[in-house]
Amino acid sequence: MKKELLGDRVELIYGFSVRTDNEPKGKYPVYGSNGIIGFIDSFKVKGPGIIIGRKGTVGAVTYSSENFTPTDTTYYVALKDNTKDDLKFWYYYLQLIGLDKLNSHSTVPGLSRDLAYLKEIRVPEKAEQKLIADFLTVIDDKIALNKRINTELENLAKTIYNYWFVQFDFPNNEGKPYKSSGGEMEWNEELKMEIPKGWKTKSLYDIAIYTNGLAMQKHRPNGDEKLPVIKIKEMNEGYSAATEYARPDIEDAYLIREGDVLFSWSASLNVMIWADKVGALNQHIFKVTSEFYPRYYFYHQISNYLNHFKLMAENRKTTMGHITIDHLKESRIVVPDDDSLILKCGERIEPILDLIVKNRMTNIDLMEVRDFLLPMLMNGQVKVKSEAKEQLSMAAEPQVKYGK
Repeated sequence: MKKELLGDRVELIYGFSVRTDNEPKGKYPVYGSNGIIGFIDSFKVKGPGIIIGRKGTVGAVTYSSENFTPTDTTYYVALKDNTKDDLKFWYYYLQLIGLDKLNSHSTVPGLSRDLAYLKEIRVPEKAEQKLIADFLTVIDDKIALNKRINTELENLAKTIYNYWFVQFDFPNNEGKPYKSSGGEMEWNEELKMEIPKGWKTKSLYDIAIYTNGLAMQKHRPNGDEKLPVIKIKEMNEGYSAATEYARPDIEDAYLIREGDVLFSWSASLNVMIWADKVGALNQHIFKVTSEFYPRYYFYHQISNYLNHFKLMAENRKTTMGHITIDHLKESRIVVPDDDSLILKCGERIEPILDLIVKNRMTNIDLMEVRDFLLPMLMNGQVKVKSEAKEQLSMAAEPQVKYGK
């Protein structure tokens, strides 16, 4: 691979001034510096294409497989010679060459096109570019497939939960939906609604244990052994290069493992099931457990109540939501009179949640493999054989057997 300049192979073109209200009302995506920011009914650039953050998230690289509009905080990429270069290869390659460091040093940080063009590069011939791009695309397609599967699984789990405990159409003694089949209901004055006869009202505090995280700056690692710290950013986005670390000898109550339920009670109110490697729980997040109720039950109860908590924060006209133990105690939820109903529903939902966690963990492994291989593929340390894509595609597809 001979040494060249980036400007010899690609052109970075300014995006367009376009308005979007961030609502998916149109057909074509609009890209800002860090991905899709909305949709409109027309497009400026025929896809597929590559978008690079020019202002804001400088140097972030995004790929659009369809027609799109890049905003004026971005550049979009044009290959100078399609016979020499593969567009998808350049999507991966541009992530590696440090575009985020090519700052214009103006008062508003931005990617300097002139500096980018002077970046020295070495790229393989187009045939090898395509092999590399196809190989990496199979991994990314599997990651995207797992995300789509999880979206459907999450919707399925929520639908089952709502059917049983919100619509009250759990199976009656005859296996028919309780409320729809005329099951006896009674008015609950506290909730101002009808609930199944004999059911009770409790609080979120009654059905779970809420363990607040530690101030991890007091538990900095003093050796090579360390644990990543789970703050709200990690809870929502996963671990990153900016993740901080803590000593590994903290109490077990503050360790988070895959499958644990986390509830951020400050700033960004959210509840989720953790699906990453073991970490140390920072303050402002509850680890939610229960001695009596299965995970799915308190997870969905909290999820259903989040909108109420967010409304409370909004009504206080504060920029930061802040849910306290007192708020948990004051919350009111409906709980069956027979715990066996909760357990029966758990037999349906818990395996779905386990599969969601498994798919997320698989994606983390795939991303680690991809990111490990990416620089070695680009600099020629690792070569992709022509049959590798087909073998990887077969490994990525679910193996289904029919018949006996």
